[in-house]
Amino acid sequence: MNARWLTLAIVVAVAAVVVVVALRRRRRGYVASVRIVDPAESTTVDRQGAVRSVQAAELTLPRETLDAMWTPMHLERLARTYWRFLSRCTLGLVRVAYTSAERFVVLGCRPLVLLRFQAPEYEMDDRRGLVRWRIDRGLLVSRRGRGGNGYLQIDLRRSAANTEGFVTARVEVEVASFYPAIASGISRWVYANTQSRIHVVVTHGFLRSLARLDLAESRVGRYAHDTLPEGPAGVMPDPPPAQGPPPPPPAVSRGSTPR
Repeated sequence: MNARWLTLAIVVAVAAVVVVVALRRRRRGYVASVRIVDPAESTTVDRQGAVRSVQAAELTLPRETLDAMWTPMHLERLARTYWRFLSRCTLGLVRVAYTSAERFVVLGCRPLVLLRFQAPEYEMDDRRGLVRWRIDRGLLVSRRGRGGNGYLQIDLRRSAANTEGFVTARVEVEVASFYPAIASGISRWVYANTQSRIHVVVTHGFLRSLARLDLAESRVGRYAHDTLPEGPAGVMPDPPPAQGPPPPPPAVSRGSTPR
């Protein structure tokens, strides 16, 4: 079995587990209300094959609850919660391995690395929190998508409190400039009806799980303190801007020899 079909087999196996877990999900211990509010075109593919997928939810909760959690430490814990949910919803079949500079989404254990990310980048002020992981490589990433141009990010924005003392936080999970191996190696239709659908189901499950406000402890503890860093409005450094997709490879005419 070549790498393309192995990748597809992995995706199908993960899909089966996700469906089973979704059917067994129970709603209990909710602290906030959650409403899924995906954009009209939540998943798009440009002419070069780069995927952008955005899933979003609005969490409504008491202002004092959100105020207490609006810290870099909790933003880091939110990031960890995403990876914990991914492992739980696949019954441990997929998990995340950590190093000081990278994150590996693995099937069982390395070397079956589905996605390899660079270390997360953070941004936070009194209205917005963002964590971004740049996509480096992996079985699910085509050759063109390697090197950190694409990314996965969680973007959290809060509104002002209403007259009843409740506040709404919008949470978006975005994948951008991602070149899936299945789409380039097999077909875009297969990608759209396997890996893409799994990603949406898993992300919606993660967003709904935030109603419990059960945030996982960080494995790294980069922001172990409870306050924003010093500076104007307590601003954390912005992550470096996401780069555009890499340029297409130069065309080589038939009969010519590449140099």
